[in-house]
Amino acid sequence: MRTHDVHSIIDNARFSRFHWLVMGLCALLLIFDGYDLFIYGVVLPAIMKEWGLSPLQAGALGSYALFGMMFGALAFGSLADRIGRKKGIAICVALFSVATVVNGFASSPTEFGICRFIAGLGCGGLMPNAVALMNEYAPKKMRSTLVALMFSGYSLGGMLSAAVGIFMLPRFGWSSMFFVATLPLLLLPLILYLLPESIVFLIRQGRLQQARILLKRLAPESQISAEDELLISDGKGKSASVLELFRHGLAVRTLAIWIAFFCCLLMVYALSSWLPKLMAGAGYSLGSSLSFLLALNFGGMAGAIVGGWLGDRLNLVKVMIAFFIAAAVSISLLGINSPMPVLYLLIFVAGATTIGTQILLYAGAAQLYGLSIRSTGLGWASGIGRNGAIVGPLLGGALMGVELPLQLNFMAFAIPGAVAALAMTAYALNERRSAIVVIGAQA
Repeated sequence: MRTHDVHSIIDNARFSRFHWLVMGLCALLLIFDGYDLFIYGVVLPAIMKEWGLSPLQAGALGSYALFGMMFGALAFGSLADRIGRKKGIAICVALFSVATVVNGFASSPTEFGICRFIAGLGCGGLMPNAVALMNEYAPKKMRSTLVALMFSGYSLGGMLSAAVGIFMLPRFGWSSMFFVATLPLLLLPLILYLLPESIVFLIRQGRLQQARILLKRLAPESQISAEDELLISDGKGKSASVLELFRHGLAVRTLAIWIAFFCCLLMVYALSSWLPKLMAGAGYSLGSSLSFLLALNFGGMAGAIVGGWLGDRLNLVKVMIAFFIAAAVSISLLGINSPMPVLYLLIFVAGATTIGTQILLYAGAAQLYGLSIRSTGLGWASGIGRNGAIVGPLLGGALMGVELPLQLNFMAFAIPGAVAALAMTAYALNERRSAIVVIGAQA
């Protein structure tokens, strides 16, 4: 009987069709997730007109889903460390899909807000679980790249919501946008059939035969027999308590990544909720305003992929610091009257360095925490960050309510980028100090 280190097998596995399968399925789920989240910004002008909402009321209504996401990330992130990634993902997808379909029948802001809150629970829980699962299956040398590629599905979902809005809103009204959520419900059984469970979770549950089968699919070159022992070297038996996120020298980095999540999600949701409305108020047509949302999400997808590639080759934290600085600069410049090509470029860069950096933050958090607390760490980082997502639409509504000049609106959206850059600088300094202490102790 031989002993196999599970983490070593996963880290050193050759990239294969099995990795493509996991990444493709998780990306597909995040396409639906992104569509559901960005749909509010698309329908916002229509529902404001139909229900006579003020900017502040519209901002508050947009925050219902984000409140749900905060609670969903905290609850389902920790729950999945106990019941498994697959069950957690299934519950979350069913929750946000059903609530979104029902949302299409809402006849008042109250009904609309309740449905958005319930949908937010599922959306918030799906993200940390999908990231954790992808991170657990990705080879070490391309982990950031694969998580970023998978998470680009989120930006594709945002682009899809804008594209569907351009086609469907003028023809069928805003309600039709929500009925698209029947698609993930129909596909969910097939996705769950194909999606593998976390290998580490299976081993901890004593389901060793299933774990061996998945390891052979993941790394066919590994010679694992039915009698061989599977060793988990990362935090075996450790609890999934939130206190673990502050132990073993992780406190400063945990707080830094929470601040970065908060600031990044504030920028993402302030822009995604109010960019079409702000641009329409500046004199652009509805079609042009929605095309700005397309550019924002296309930038987000490109930024995540390029950032993940750079993160695997250089240093992920330094890449995020540079991206946050670029976000603050590009968003500040959006309020200046620029030629259309320059405006699209600025929106593209803003998307790359806000939506793209949000995706990189998930990859960074997944790499910071051990497997036994990974969903907990991701869930809490995402849950704390959702407070920023809640503030974003509210901030946009408050700024529009006082009728500030366009440039001042965007400058207010840019300040969190500078704060996040400072937080991640503190993260990098603490990481370097911890590495020096470890090297000194070994010497």
